[in-house]
Amino acid sequence: MGHFLSITVNDKLYIKDPQSSDLGQKILKNSIILIDELGLDNFTFKKLADHIESTEASIYRYFENKQKLFLYLLNWYWEWLNFMLENNTINVSDPRKKLRIMLMVLIDSAKRNLDVEYIDEDILHRLVIVEGAKGYHTKFVDQQNNEGFFLAYKQVCASLSQTIMEIKPDFPYTRSVASMILEMTFSNIYFSDHLPKLTSIESGEDRQDELLKMMEFIVDKILG
Repeated sequence: MGHFLSITVNDKLYIKDPQSSDLGQKILKNSIILIDELGLDNFTFKKLADHIESTEASIYRYFENKQKLFLYLLNWYWEWLNFMLENNTINVSDPRKKLRIMLMVLIDSAKRNLDVEYIDEDILHRLVIVEGAKGYHTKFVDQQNNEGFFLAYKQVCASLSQTIMEIKPDFPYTRSVASMILEMTFSNIYFSDHLPKLTSIESGEDRQDELLKMMEFIVDKILG
């Protein structure tokens, strides 16, 4: 089964590469669906095994535990987002225009990529927004960071940071603003759906346009 888009994920996150087999792909596809449906805390390998009509043992042949599986899904998403950012700005030389495109990608990154049918980016995008912080707000974050589990996430921030530096070379807080852009974008999507009193962005058809307008306004105020 050939796919145009090939995503490489840190091999320390899995025992056997799930993208290399039909069962592995089934595990990825259905774990995204179940975590989205049940929440990470209520998700178990037993429930996943029942859902795909397999065994827990078969899942353990791919992943050591559900945290590693979850981190795998997050890494897949960040690697995919890195690809989308690079692919959409490859011929753009104006850094302000580049940053605007990057904001659009972050806001609209839920568009499905039909080249990888075992990953539904719509659901994965939502999962990252709702559950993503649980990937690095843990007691083991330092150890996992040393294992390189957050490199793909940091690369997204690095791309934003580099573009900010191109706009304003003497700006002293590029990395802070880069991570702020990423977290603020996702937080406002989450808030508009679940905690509307915490955002000025309303859930609905115009959300993407309004969020882009807000983020551009904030970035322009910061960078001048």
